[in-house]
Amino acid sequence: MKSTGIIRKVDELGRVVIPIEIRNQFNIAEKDPIEIYVDGSSIVLKKYEPNCIFCGNTENLMDYNDKLICEDCSKKISKLKPNK
Repeated sequence: MKSTGIIRKVDELGRVVIPIEIRNQFNIAEKDPIEIYVDGSSIVLKKYEPNCIFCGNTENLMDYNDKLICEDCSKKISKLKPNK
C-alpha cells in the first residue's frame, strides 16, 4: 500500500473526508457508493462497481431476479442442458 501523506481526523459522527485529489484520481463523485473492506489491520475504501455474480465482469450487465449477470455468462447459461 502506498501512503499519500494526507491525514484526516474522524469527526464526532465517524465520518472521514476523502480529499478531492484522491476523489478525482479514482473518479469518485458526490453520492457515489463506496465499498469498505478490512484487510488485517487496514481499512480499504473502494469505489463500488456492480459486477456479474459469476465472473466479476463490470460491462454489459443485466438484472435477473435482483442479481447482475453479464452478457457472456447469460449466453453460457442459456446453453446449459439439465442433468438426467
